[in-house]
Amino acid sequence: MLQSELDLIREEILSVSGVNPLKCMQCGKCSGTCPSYEKMEYHPNQFVHMVETGNVAPLLKSESLYTCLSCFACVERCPRQVEPAKLVEAVRMVVERQRNGQHLEAEKIPEYLDSDMPQQAVVSAFRKYRK
Repeated sequence: MLQSELDLIREEILSVSGVNPLKCMQCGKCSGTCPSYEKMEYHPNQFVHMVETGNVAPLLKSESLYTCLSCFACVERCPRQVEPAKLVEAVRMVVERQRNGQHLEAEKIPEYLDSDMPQQAVVSAFRKYRK
């Protein structure tokens, strides 16, 4: 992907999320409180840093987008109100838009389940991807 395309994607992520990543001081409190920390390739503070620096290409391919439970624990812990979960959701939305509307249908949910997946993840995914 060209750098100009990545810059446009970064701007879209910032616009959709409404987050100012420059406020982040990389204290890691958001990542420390994340219930999905162990399973995430990129942690909440890394998402913020990568969007801030324009390094969004790895995020577009990351499984961490779908590991995030959208519980907003990271938002509650952030001392600077950066709202990392909103950035994760914005990146997820950009990726889903690029896939040309592949939406999650209730009938297909059992295909995606595994024994370790928290119920909150299923409900969150259905809420986000059914539209």
